[in-house]
Amino acid sequence: MKFVDEAFIEIHAGKGGDGCMSFRREKYIEYGGPNGGDGGSGGSVFVEADSNINTLIDYRYDRIFRAHTGDAGKSRQASGKSSEDVVLRVPVGTTVIDVDTEEVLADMTRDGESIMLARGGRGGLGNTHFKSSTNRSPRQTTKGTPGESRALRLELKVLADVGLLGMPNAGKSTLIRTVSSAKPKVADYPFTTLVPNLGVVKADRYRSFVMADIPGLIEGAAEGAGLGVRFLKHLARTRLLLHVLDVAPLDESDPVASAVAIAGELEKFSSALSEQERWLVLNKLDLVLDEERDEICQDIVERLQWAGPVFIISAATGDGCQDLVFALMNAIEERRLREQEDEAYGEQQQELRSRLEKEAREKVQALKEQSRKNREAGKTVEGDDFGDDEFDDDDDHDMDIIYEQ
Repeated sequence: MKFVDEAFIEIHAGKGGDGCMSFRREKYIEYGGPNGGDGGSGGSVFVEADSNINTLIDYRYDRIFRAHTGDAGKSRQASGKSSEDVVLRVPVGTTVIDVDTEEVLADMTRDGESIMLARGGRGGLGNTHFKSSTNRSPRQTTKGTPGESRALRLELKVLADVGLLGMPNAGKSTLIRTVSSAKPKVADYPFTTLVPNLGVVKADRYRSFVMADIPGLIEGAAEGAGLGVRFLKHLARTRLLLHVLDVAPLDESDPVASAVAIAGELEKFSSALSEQERWLVLNKLDLVLDEERDEICQDIVERLQWAGPVFIISAATGDGCQDLVFALMNAIEERRLREQEDEAYGEQQQELRSRLEKEAREKVQALKEQSRKNREAGKTVEGDDFGDDEFDDDDDHDMDIIYEQ
C-alpha cells in the first residue's frame, strides 16, 4: 500500500430543491388554494476520522466529491426529499485546509470525530408560503439555494508521543522494532526507511505510548534534499524527540558533526521544531569495545555540550532499551498530567505545536513551489525530492507503512 500524507480535493455540497407551485384541485371544492410544497435540502459534505484508515491514498486519484441536489417540492404540500450527505473518511491525525484562504477547517484527532466542511443548499419555498388575504392564488415560489464548494488540502500527521530523529542508518528502525511490535524494513544500507512507521511501546500492562520513526535526515534537508524533510511535519504532535546517534558509523564520519548537522537542519526547517525537547540516544554500542565505551560516549557528550538526558543503548541487542522505555513513559505521563493541571503550560505546549504545524506547512509548500519553478525553467537541482510530488502520480513508488496497535 502506498503511503500518501497529502492530497488535494474539491467538494461540492448539493443544491436545494426548488419550491413547487401547485393548486388544490378536487371535485366539489371550489377555489382550493395553493398547496405547493417546499424543496428538499441539498446534501452536505462531512469529514470523519476513522482509525481503520492509515493513508490518504483514496483521495490521491478520486479528487472531486459532489453531494446530490435535493428533490423539488410536490403538490399537496409535500416537501421534496432531502439529499443524503457525503462523508469523507480520513485517518486520525488529518488536517483539512481551505486552499484559497489557508484556513484550517478541521483537525481530526479523535476516532469517530465528524465535522461539516460544506453545507448543502436550503430547499426553496412552495407557493403555499405566499398566500394571504389579498393574494388567494399566489404564483410565487423560490429556487433552492446553491450548496457550498471548496478546494481543500488534506494533510496527514501521524499521532505519536515520541519521534525519532537521526541520520540515515543511525538505527532508528532497529530501535522501534526492538521496543514495539512494528516491523519496518531494516538493512545494512542507508535510506531503508521511506515512510513513517508507528509502533506502540508498552512499558507495562497498562502503560504505553506511541513512537514514530521517520526517514533519516541528511545535510541540506531543509532545502529539500532527501526524504526526511517531507515527513518532518509528522513530528508536530510529539511530546519528545529522540536524537539517535550512531557512535560507530561505517563510513568513519564524526558522530558529533552529524548531530550538529541535524540540529542545524531542524532550525532551518522550523524554529518551533528546534525548541522541542530532545533526548540524546547513543546507539550501536555493541560495535564498540567495552573498554572504549565510556570514553567515546563522554567525548561525544562533551563536544556537543549536551545538557539534556543521555541514554546509551544497543538497539540490535536490546541493551539499555528497557531503561529508555521506562524513562520515556514516566516523562510522557508527567507532561500529560502537567498539561491537564497547569493551564498556562498546556496553552504554551499547544501554541508550540500549532506554530510548528504552521511553519512546517509553509516550509513544505515553499519547497514545492520552488521545485515547480525550477522544472518550468528547465533547471535540475541535485537532491530535489519534490520534483515528482503531486505532479506525476504514476511515478510514486510502492511503499509499505506499518501501523502496529
